[in-house]
Amino acid sequence: MLYVIWEEQMTMTTTRRGLMSGAASLIALGLAAHSTQAADKITIRLSTPATETDQRAVALATIFGPAIAEFATYEPHYNASLFKQGTELEAIARGNLEMSIASAQELATILPEFSIFTAGYLHRDAEHQKKVFAADFMEPMKKKVEDELGVKLLAVMYLGRRQLNLRIDKEIKTPADLAGVKLRMPGSEAWQFLGKALGASPVPMAFTEIYTGLQTGAIDGQDNPLPSNRDSKLYEVTKQIVLTSHLVDLNYIAFSKKVWDRLSPEQQATVQKAADAAAESGRQKQLALEVELEQFFKDKGLKVYTPDVDAFRTQVQKAYLESDYAKTWPEGMVDKINAL
Repeated sequence: MLYVIWEEQMTMTTTRRGLMSGAASLIALGLAAHSTQAADKITIRLSTPATETDQRAVALATIFGPAIAEFATYEPHYNASLFKQGTELEAIARGNLEMSIASAQELATILPEFSIFTAGYLHRDAEHQKKVFAADFMEPMKKKVEDELGVKLLAVMYLGRRQLNLRIDKEIKTPADLAGVKLRMPGSEAWQFLGKALGASPVPMAFTEIYTGLQTGAIDGQDNPLPSNRDSKLYEVTKQIVLTSHLVDLNYIAFSKKVWDRLSPEQQATVQKAADAAAESGRQKQLALEVELEQFFKDKGLKVYTPDVDAFRTQVQKAYLESDYAKTWPEGMVDKINAL
């Protein structure tokens, strides 16, 4: 009798061991399969000087990243923490980075013809900007970026319309009204040229020095999209915003061509769709924010108004077309853009 009980216990023990062993095998197989899937995934690192709360960064994190999660891990790096601002395109070209948010100004330092997209009054608004990027005449320029830099431009992102923000009371209606006005512009030659074309006396100054410059009178004004004016509290030391919309600023979603070529056609389609969706989301949120901010600045006591934009556009485009910049632009490109 004792033998039978012992034998039953042994049988149950053996059975439990078998089940546990089988379960362990299944778990091991599952982990191995998961490990293989993880190994098959590629990592897409984004390097950008933007903050984590920037509309472009938010759109990519909430839309682009999840959309490609099945075959890729999206890994954003903000505040230029991975690569120094202005070096991202070179990093992609060397194969050291997969993705960035690139400006036309950056591209123009490598491919001068892209300076056309840094010119004042070229794009009329966010929708026009999108149409230009999708136009057939853009294809040769996109291909040149791919061939010479190994960078694929997936989509255009709307950064915002740059407006004049002044500490002086003088009403600005035409470029002539800006004569003698000390206007802070970024330090590069291209930005200084735009300041002169607007009719002002441009002063190079770091962004971090603008508030103090306005406060002390070292400068009479500055130009930036409205969100930047609010975020940096420049309304505290200025009296008016002139809605010149002299530059519809942009960024491109820049993607490694080497990585793109490793993707299947289906994965490429997913990446492209995700980039388009993220760009559109950021565009709409930025446009809505600009409308809200006009009222915000009025509530803060600033005068907000629209000058004679046609007068500004005529003078600025003439200045660019007569400059050395235009010599690098594809022939007839300005007319094609204006015709859209």
